[in-house]
Amino acid sequence: MESFVDEVAIEVFAGHGGAGSVHFRREKYVEFGGPDGGDGGIGGNVIIRPNLSMYTLDKYLSKRKFKAEAGFPGVGDNCSGKKGEDLILFVPLGTQIYDEETGDLLFDFVSDTQEFVVVRGGRGGKGNTHFKSSTNQTPRFAQPGEDGEYKFLRLSLKLLADVGIVGLPNAGKSTLISKITDAHPKIAGYAFTTLSPNLGVVKRRGDIFRFTIADIPGIIEGAS
Repeated sequence: MESFVDEVAIEVFAGHGGAGSVHFRREKYVEFGGPDGGDGGIGGNVIIRPNLSMYTLDKYLSKRKFKAEAGFPGVGDNCSGKKGEDLILFVPLGTQIYDEETGDLLFDFVSDTQEFVVVRGGRGGKGNTHFKSSTNQTPRFAQPGEDGEYKFLRLSLKLLADVGIVGLPNAGKSTLISKITDAHPKIAGYAFTTLSPNLGVVKRRGDIFRFTIADIPGIIEGAS
């Protein structure tokens, strides 16, 4: 059994761009080699993808900040630095991504083939080879890399249950769901304690067998 979490806030940081290189050619018999410093690598992106084996956002309770790898610095011989590795975050299908600061909906996962590049890595700085001029044949400076993008996100899960428990008021539906999942619905000895559906996840045999279950509010007498 596992706890069901359908909303959580996280921070995501794309990787910083790598610094450009200050480097000069070192060749035999060439006393004054020109600049050949390479550019810094682009920082890694943060990408969100759906995972059909996930049913809850509980993994994001223990860690709230995620950062992609920075780009690598440039090197000599006009070689650019390596791009920072992208960071892939997985969420259940049905997750909506909101900008926590503006409230805007950024993305809605409705298919398991979708992916969302939520923040992009910073550009790498230019190496000193770019700054050679008629008045400065040996530039001893290069650009630093740029900061990667940042966002404060709210992940909100729209989840359709695989199983619904339907019954008369005070029949024990909430008690049942509290016993077979880690959900903690309100339980009391009077009718209509449950006013909105409670969701839980039943997990057995590792990840091989698992499903979501909903405790539906009691049926009202005379309702059609």
